Amino acid sequence: MEITARQEAEVQVLECSGRLTMVTARSLRDAVEQALGAGPPRLVLDLGEVGFVDSSGLGALISALKRARQAGGDLRIAAVTEQVRTVLKLTNLDRVLRPYADVPGARDGW
Repeated sequence: MEITARQEAEVQVLECSGRLTMVTARSLRDAVEQALGAGPPRLVLDLGEVGFVDSSGLGALISALKRARQAGGDLRIAAVTEQVRTVLKLTNLDRVLRPYADVPGARDGW
């Protein structure tokens, strides 16, 4: 998994690509920690290029949400692929991590 970080206004965007699995979940956790240490605790994960998420990947997403909230902020996900949307829906995590259509939609309204 490749993760690129950038800041847009008061929000940090982590653009993810690849597969979010047991092997790559640690990379996401590390990127979230680094982002929270570097700027505002409002994070948007751009998952538009993530083609697959397994249970470890879901755990990493929940961990990222929890960590952002502990830092006084929040985490939103954007541009999820159909596979990721299906997994979120099947696990009812779409209620906790509501997917936004795109990064601007997730970023606005904070």
